[in-house]
Amino acid sequence: MSGDLLVGLDAGTSVIKAVAFTTAGEQVGTAAIANAYARTPDGGAEQDMARTWADAARTLRLLAGRVPDLARRLVVVAVTGQGDGTWLVDGAGDPVGAAWLWLDARAAPLVEEIRAGAADAARFAATGTGLAACQQGAQLAWMRRHRPELPAAAAAALHCKDWLYLRLTGRCATDPSEGTLTFGDFRTRAYSDAAIDALGIGPLRRLLPPIVDGAVHHDPLTPAAARATGLRAGTPVVLGYIDIACSLLGAGLYDGDGGTGCSVLGSTGIHARLARDAGAVSLTPARTGYTIALPVAGAYAQMQSNLAATLNIDWMLDLIAGVLRAAGVERDRGSLIAGLDDLVEAAAPGTLLFHPYIADGGERGPFIDAAARAGFYGLSARHGHGDLVRGIYEGLGFAARDCYGAMGGIPAEVRLSGGAARSRALRAITAAALGVPVRVSARAEAGAAGAAMIAAVALGVHRDMDACVGEWVRPLLGAAQPPDAGLAARYARLFPSYLQAREAMAPVWRSLAACGRGADG
Repeated sequence: MSGDLLVGLDAGTSVIKAVAFTTAGEQVGTAAIANAYARTPDGGAEQDMARTWADAARTLRLLAGRVPDLARRLVVVAVTGQGDGTWLVDGAGDPVGAAWLWLDARAAPLVEEIRAGAADAARFAATGTGLAACQQGAQLAWMRRHRPELPAAAAAALHCKDWLYLRLTGRCATDPSEGTLTFGDFRTRAYSDAAIDALGIGPLRRLLPPIVDGAVHHDPLTPAAARATGLRAGTPVVLGYIDIACSLLGAGLYDGDGGTGCSVLGSTGIHARLARDAGAVSLTPARTGYTIALPVAGAYAQMQSNLAATLNIDWMLDLIAGVLRAAGVERDRGSLIAGLDDLVEAAAPGTLLFHPYIADGGERGPFIDAAARAGFYGLSARHGHGDLVRGIYEGLGFAARDCYGAMGGIPAEVRLSGGAARSRALRAITAAALGVPVRVSARAEAGAAGAAMIAAVALGVHRDMDACVGEWVRPLLGAAQPPDAGLAARYARLFPSYLQAREAMAPVWRSLAACGRGADG
């Protein structure tokens, strides 16, 4: 092997990033280009496939301009990207219309219908993943019923990273994680007839591409892609796993004997526990969550995801900024965030409860209810805005505990990643709400790093993933932060009330949703 750099390409919903790493995992360069998508009146969220490829290629060219002699020094390019969604291509490998993103809500009513059917239990038993409108299986089922001309014109149904891999290498494929999320059996990492039939898309099975494991396979960069990216033709390209699997890998989930968890605290809240084998996966009776294959034989990330995490904090900051603006004072989110830790730490703990279901789509983990809405409980005249902000932080901690509880229990240690993990108040509250130590990863680009780690093992840069984790992940983990014993005891007493309140509110949420639909016409 010649060369000393690996590149991870991470095509997110709003930003495409290309990051260069040394073989030891040190980040040495990055480039990013804003991505864009369009909303449609019927609840759709679509992205221009040709533009996504052009922007990805331009991002790689930008990186090559910033890292000296990148093309010659490059060992491999690894690609990951936004998960779920449907990216249709025809027999020539060209787009069939726009891509449907994970944000697309058109299949939501059909998902409710499928989940209520008798066959969904068999689908969930195979996939280990709760069905949601964001997933390709649900979207293909909706297309077959309402837009049959789309799958009829297609030769393959890809995901974002699969589309980029096709453009980079000419190979039409998907990886074991996305291949099995809605179509397969997580135990065999292959497609499942039971899962496909439960979705009612048997005739569309022809669209499912071969499953290729990037942990053991790579393809060469084509001459056309080399011209587009500014890299050398023949450079190895690895198809990474779904972006969340790569992010969890880069942030430190795959470590230890299976007692590790990882929470990514971003706009959404991702909570995952490591299962070292299929037998360690704990499927929920409510048929929610994800079971995601990791790029290690037999290993899985079992995941529950809050639809909104820091979006709740953003809502409160915007509310505060609006009040200040009305008084003639201009403050943006950045300046308000700077003082939040002091504000939260000055407030008394556990004096109210907050359900962090601020997203318009309700909640998806550990329960699915599109009507779920945020709410404060226990408010009195003595509460100020500091108490409300602390209540939101505590609500995020309880939501994490709710998610881990649905997956068989709280791990012995939880690694934290995402922008909100920088908050000392939120770290302390999360540790206390979970009752276990937390540890923060300093890895800035965990998704791109995770993809590059897969490539490092595939190309023999590291002998296996355990060795790669030892060099790429552990040095960037901070010291373990144990929970405050008194605060943890208080939160343990409050958590049952958090659960009781959300269970009691379900009929109220549905009634409010019905009133809203009536008001709309």
